Amino acid sequence: MWVLAPAARARQKTETRIRIIMRSNVIALALVGALGLAGCSGGPEVDELGFTDKPAGELYNEGLALANQGRLEAAAKKFKEIDQVYPYSEFARRAMIMSAYTSYRSGQFPEAINDAKRYITLYPGSEDAAYAQYIIGQSYYRQVLDVSRDQEMTEKALAAMGELIQRYPESEYTEDASNKIRITQDQLAGKEMQVGRYYLHRRRYVAAINRFRNVVTRYQTTRHVEEALARLTEGYLSLGVVNEAQTAAAVLGHNFPDSKWYADAFKLLEAGGLEPKENERSWISRQFSRVL
Repeated sequence: MWVLAPAARARQKTETRIRIIMRSNVIALALVGALGLAGCSGGPEVDELGFTDKPAGELYNEGLALANQGRLEAAAKKFKEIDQVYPYSEFARRAMIMSAYTSYRSGQFPEAINDAKRYITLYPGSEDAAYAQYIIGQSYYRQVLDVSRDQEMTEKALAAMGELIQRYPESEYTEDASNKIRITQDQLAGKEMQVGRYYLHRRRYVAAINRFRNVVTRYQTTRHVEEALARLTEGYLSLGVVNEAQTAAAVLGHNFPDSKWYADAFKLLEAGGLEPKENERSWISRQFSRVL
């Protein structure tokens, strides 16, 4: 499994957001230092569910202290306790986003996603809603596998980052989300190309063409589109669909005249006594006239 490291600028913004969330606490973090003294007087009572009778602010400060110490899983549990014992309180709202953050940082991605989704559902207008959506996208993104594996997480990361840009276009996270979208689209296009080549090698031309068509229609801005057009030339020519083969090569040459894939497509047509020739009624021509 490989993981793409987040951009330095986005990481800096994320750390800044967390510092802001932490500073928003109305109870001084210094109170945590006095908790040991309070424990000497008998300590808080614990109910049958394992929850204490500590005030929400005290639990929240404990969670912050644990997070500052790098004890992220313990911090996440503390924040979840606030949500369960003091639901819908102001501290519960703050604890929910911190729970998502600490779960994400500790690699507990399903938990981070669930907490962040719940936060957005309950507080869609909050100043931290965009950050919650960013946590969702990053949590999926960190689970992306290489192109030879299933790409479910890649698709979910793409959708989550797209939703971030759509719902929070002015957010400080949109720039990094846009970058992640380009990377995930390239990843998904690479998967389509891998499967398409597999079918083409086994002379399953229709199945191969469908995969290359997906690249041209859905991922046209990725680096794979040149090869996809060349493979379409090969696939259509193998089926005897000459007009589409010529069109694929012509569109490839028009948009990427210096591409090695155009040189390959041209030679392939030339070997059959043909040359690139665009049919404007072809789906390939229509697709490129809409996008480029």
